[in-house]
Parts: sequence; structure tokens; C-alpha cells
Amino acid sequence: MSVLVYTESDNGQLKKAALEVASYGKAVANAIGTTLTAVSINANDTSVLANHGVDKVLNVSSDQLDKFNAKAYADVVKQAAEKEGANVVVVSSSADSKYLAPLLAVGLNAGFASNVVEAPSSTSPFTVKRTAFTNKAFEMTEINSDVKLISVSNNSFGLVENSGSATSEDFSPSIPDLGVTVESVDKAADKVTIADAETVVSGGRGLKGPENWGMIEELADVLGAATACSKPVSDLGWRPHSEHVGQTGKPVASNLYIAIGISGAIQHLAGINASKVKVVINTDPEAPFFKAADYGVVGDAFEVVPTLIEKLKEFKAQNA
Repeated sequence: MSVLVYTESDNGQLKKAALEVASYGKAVANAIGTTLTAVSINANDTSVLANHGVDKVLNVSSDQLDKFNAKAYADVVKQAAEKEGANVVVVSSSADSKYLAPLLAVGLNAGFASNVVEAPSSTSPFTVKRTAFTNKAFEMTEINSDVKLISVSNNSFGLVENSGSATSEDFSPSIPDLGVTVESVDKAADKVTIADAETVVSGGRGLKGPENWGMIEELADVLGAATACSKPVSDLGWRPHSEHVGQTGKPVASNLYIAIGISGAIQHLAGINASKVKVVINTDPEAPFFKAADYGVVGDAFEVVPTLIEKLKEFKAQNA
């Protein structure tokens, strides 16, 4: 009996989400008194996982898995779970894992709980807390199957350091026929990805055109944040679709989400509700976003944002 976590990587580097699922997996392993194993695919260095509670790492290296394929990756994680006799499997809530998890649940005949935000409140019965109704509510879910699959909501559990060491083992699973070939992958060029960002600065049609996006990028650079946009902005071609956040775009679960010139349509709010602190800057005091925001500034973004950038630069210079 053990707990298995799938730790994602990108271009050989472990993602922040990998460390979060490792931290969560350690909490589960401690609760049921067992060990924690991680399976990682084409990661260059997995030693950092030991700092987050992993006891053993199964390293998979294969050119066939160079590009993400949900069917193949799910099968690899399934084989790792069966090898370790894992009765709890943990994945993240990344875009890739959202495709992988249903296939993995079927393969393991596992009960599946998505959007989990806390360690199990009980292990008998196995009960987890998860978000529901686009992050407007919580529900307590019991998983009664022999194998349990958990998808941890991004940036909910956090990173927890655990001192220790981990053994490393090469794992060579059989890889199924993929059935498709990935010709190319287009990635956003941001310094910080939306999925991994602690802070996101997002702009809407209130910015009036793509030529005004410089101040969004400058504010993001000062804060070490990722840039994002509303659906109308990406539809108009002002910004790439990779930056579109919302119910029909990428979900955001950052510590700080700053919305500039975004009115706050329900589809947009549904995609960013998991963010811990939401700030809105808008000229319209009746904009729906103000009802959902923790902090609001009624004002012209072309006056407010440059002043905010200036004050942040002064603060950073004084506290360097």
C-alpha cells in the first residue's frame, strides 16, 4: 500500500504543480501511515521532490513521450500505480492532467475527486473537500472505491517542505500505440506561465487597443507576474488565445489577480474565482467585477496603472 503522485515537468524541468502534489501526497501518506512514491516523465532532475516528502521516484525516460499524449501518459501512471500497489493516486489540476485524469480513473477503476483543496478530513471513510459550482461553494466528497484518484486544485494546498531523502529508480513501462503524432507545439512566450504564476495581471477591452498593452506588461514585470486577458481581447486578436482566462479559457488560481479594464462577465469570473485576492481597476463603479473583488479602484486605468507602477518601483528600490 502506498500513495503515488504524478509530478509534471516541462522541457525537463519540474513544474510548481509537481511540488504541490508531492506536498499534498505526503499529507495523505502521513494520514494513512504509508510511503509516498512519485512518477515523473522525462524530467532532468527530480532530487527536489525529496524536499517535499517523496520517498521514492520512478523516473521514466522515453522519446515516445517527448510530447504530451493523454492516453499514453495515463497508461504510464497506471502502470506505476499498479507496480507500487498504490491505493491513492494524486495529480494536479493542470490542463494536461484534466485530460489525463478521467482516462486514469477508468484504467484504475478508481473513484475520482477533482478540484480538491485540502488534505483528507477523514481516511475512513476517505473524505476530501473540493470546490463546486465554479468555485462558489465547497462540498465534502467520500471516495469509497479501493483505488482513489485525487486532482488537487492549483495553488490551494501550497508547497510544504519535508526534510528527507528519496531513492531513485528507472522505470520502463510499456508504451501503447499513441495513434496520433504531434507535429508542433506553440507555447506562450511569457516569462511566467499563467498556470504557475503567483500573480496575474489581466487586461480587457477597457485598454482600447493592443498598442496600450505595454503598461500591462510593465506592471507584470515589476510584480514578477504573468499577463492575461479577457475573451473579447483574444477574440479581437489584441492578445494571443494562450492568455485568455475564464470559463472558456484558462482557469487561474493565483494568490493575486489584478483585472484592468475588465467588466467581469460571469464566464470570466468563473475562471478566476479560485484566486485568493482579486483586485479590479475600472472606470465603471457598477461593473460586475467589483462585487467579486476583494479590492477595487474606480478610476481610469491610463492614470491609475502608471502611478501604481511608479509606486511599486519606489517601494522595491527602498526595500532592495
